[in-house]
Amino acid sequence: MNNVFVYIEMEGGRIADVSLELLTKGRELAAALGVKTEAVALGESLDGIEKELARYGADTVWVADDKIFNPFRTLPHTAVMCGLIEQEKPQIALFGATPVGRDFAPRVSSALHSGLTADCTQLEIGDHKDAKTGREYKDLLYQIRPAFGGNIIATIVNPDHRPQMATVREGVMRKEYAAVPAAGEVKRIDWQRFVKDTDLAVRIIDRQIEERRIDIKGAPIIVAGGYGMGSKENFRLVHELADVLGAEVGASRAAVDAGFTEHARQVGQTGVTVRPKLYIACGISGQIQHTAGMDQSSMVISINTDPDAPIARIADYAITGDVNEVIPKMIKYYKQNSK
Repeated sequence: MNNVFVYIEMEGGRIADVSLELLTKGRELAAALGVKTEAVALGESLDGIEKELARYGADTVWVADDKIFNPFRTLPHTAVMCGLIEQEKPQIALFGATPVGRDFAPRVSSALHSGLTADCTQLEIGDHKDAKTGREYKDLLYQIRPAFGGNIIATIVNPDHRPQMATVREGVMRKEYAAVPAAGEVKRIDWQRFVKDTDLAVRIIDRQIEERRIDIKGAPIIVAGGYGMGSKENFRLVHELADVLGAEVGASRAAVDAGFTEHARQVGQTGVTVRPKLYIACGISGQIQHTAGMDQSSMVISINTDPDAPIARIADYAITGDVNEVIPKMIKYYKQNSK
């Protein structure tokens, strides 16, 4: 009872990376609480899925395997998840902040009157004392995320309702195998008990899926430009440096809003979260909205005219100077010394 649930999202017949990241975090939370990690998979042709999930720490794998769950439809998924949660009473339920998760998790939360914190950047277990009543709570889920436009980091707790629910975007958490694979015990969900005819009222006639033209989330090197690049024309320098380094191009929200580049390249709270080996921030001040999406980079180099810019505090190397002068010198030096 009162274990940690992780919803397993499927993408094109494979497990979504964000679900494996959440299993990694879920087993960490479960270990802190002394409970088990349970995965919930709703889909079609799921035989053998427990083997992969066990490698990431799933002690139990709840499965509803039927064609009605593929492709995703909100109502049957919600009915099954709500029914299973009411049956098993987990204390925590985690979902990916994907288009599916952002549709699905709020409906589950609303139906269960449990509350939900979206787009968390950290999840931890800790205690809480209510300042008004003096009541103390043990082992709550700290749901941590940027708030007020990214100007502060808020820690949100849900003392009185269960499950404690949160969504997390892909790339925010690490994805790694458990030191010892978990049991991965399969338990079949008696989903027919939960799904009503009205839950199947919506039928999917056709689907049009377009592959991403730009995908920077797994790039080992990213050169990102900010509003400090000055113009769309100057932003080409970011592309030129990325080309010589074999890197992908990223951007801050300010650069995207200014029309310097596409939204698909935006790194940060409202963009993508990345973990490259090298992140070069060009003309980026480094506000929380941006650093929330790249502060797990192995090495950070910043180029900024302001030596006291927030980005300099997290950078391994901070270059103080005009990006329009520094970047051409970097390109020239690299070309001369990489032959």
